[in-house]
Amino acid sequence: MMTLDQLKDKHIGKVGTKKRDQYEFELRVDLLGEMIKSVRKERNLTQEQLGSLVGVQKAQISKLERNAKNVTIETILKVFAALKANIKFSVELNELNPKAS
Repeated sequence: MMTLDQLKDKHIGKVGTKKRDQYEFELRVDLLGEMIKSVRKERNLTQEQLGSLVGVQKAQISKLERNAKNVTIETILKVFAALKANIKFSVELNELNPKAS
């Protein structure tokens, strides 16, 4: 029997590898779309109503809820502001002294 982390290490790669980092990023982005959908429904808003509040079409809200990968941070902030919900971003520094390439 293996833990989920062990399975991910074996099949996707260890933490810090490019493939694993991409997987973890995409997982977080997918969760963002689900959070938007969940909060929208909690606020009893349709996709069309949320789109109107944000200034976009219903189709864009639908796409955002399904796949938030190609959206700007500005749009995400507008959506959460329209939902009257706070969103927090965090930045993790991997190296103390970044090197210029």
